[in-house]
Amino acid sequence: MTANSQKYWTGDPSKLLRVGPGFRLADVDPRDTPGYDGDKRHADDDLAAGADEVSQLQERLFAASRSDATDASVLLVLQAMDTAGKGGILRHVVGSVDPQGISIAAFKKPTAEELAHDFLWRVEKRAPERGFIGVFDRSHYEDVLIGKVRRLAPDDEIERRYGAINDFERRLADSGTRVVKVMLNISYKEQRARLEERLDRPDKYWKYNPGDIDERQLWPEYMDAYQTVFDRTATDAAPWYVIPADRKWYARLAVQALLLDALESIDPQWPDATFDIDVERRRLAAT
Repeated sequence: MTANSQKYWTGDPSKLLRVGPGFRLADVDPRDTPGYDGDKRHADDDLAAGADEVSQLQERLFAASRSDATDASVLLVLQAMDTAGKGGILRHVVGSVDPQGISIAAFKKPTAEELAHDFLWRVEKRAPERGFIGVFDRSHYEDVLIGKVRRLAPDDEIERRYGAINDFERRLADSGTRVVKVMLNISYKEQRARLEERLDRPDKYWKYNPGDIDERQLWPEYMDAYQTVFDRTATDAAPWYVIPADRKWYARLAVQALLLDALESIDPQWPDATFDIDVERRRLAAT
């Protein structure tokens, strides 16, 4: 990461947070802040500085794609247990850039039409176009998380899906998409506190879903399912990053840093003019 305006990073989050060989989710402290020496106050300043950088890079990427100067795009996959902060990432990180270059998809319970196709059918249609930052607010991984924990598909089908996901993400990468997969790792204790807040505040009632408690009761099973996801689908083409999420400010800053890293690896440039500038100056002066 080369975001020099962000003063308190002491390590590269794209390396510190990346899932590698031997990774164990149980070893991650959800309150940790890997590679960052600042506190919430410092993070707010750094997030604002990083927003300017993300916005500039995203605008250059979008402009280059409109002139056929690049085939690149970015896909940010957000996965987490309930209350982990995906909405805050969308507002404070993704929301800082020009919306015309953003596409967001939230994959809910599949419709009858979607169930009639392979599980990736609806997902492939929402892959980002060139020049876009695409965001999956939950994703195809629901089909190997909820699908596994709730036994919505046989074991052999779940196993097949891991391979299908790897093939899909490899095709995305080969076509020029930087795939950034993020799991916001909230603790069991912190989730309870956030659910209690939703019950305590009338302005939060709309966020509360009684089904969240049902899923919470299966916490160990979900943690095992996430571990299997990392074991099966953390690849060079589409790496996983596990971000401690008990501190919302750190999670937002870390996701922003990963987005910056992906955009900087593309290094989008302003496209050259496709017209004679001097001629157009003379034409404009004559009007």
